[in-house]
Amino acid sequence: MKTIIVYGIPNCDTVKRARTWLTEHGQTYEFHDFKKAGVPAEQAQRWLAELGWEAVINRAGTTWRKLDEADKAGVVDAASALALMQAQPSVIKRPIVEWADGRLSLSFKPELFAQYL
Repeated sequence: MKTIIVYGIPNCDTVKRARTWLTEHGQTYEFHDFKKAGVPAEQAQRWLAELGWEAVINRAGTTWRKLDEADKAGVVDAASALALMQAQPSVIKRPIVEWADGRLSLSFKPELFAQYL
């Protein structure tokens, strides 16, 4: 059976809640830290294709707000979103979870996570 993989950054409160929820529900998982391991290009392309680049880029976060207007305006499609994600991993909405069955989820909601188990 494939392992659940949680992608994010360790100090993100939403990632912390997701990881705690998984642990409390007896789920083992791997954690992929964007800060240490970077953004895996192949997986990122899949996220953009399946979840949509508009959903994956966190426009409400601090990282996005700190970008200059030209950088923000340059994110117009999946290719430009991927380039930004690799340059600024904190701009990715978190966590992205790849479930054991291969499905993807974005962000954390307990009711959503319960459906994926």
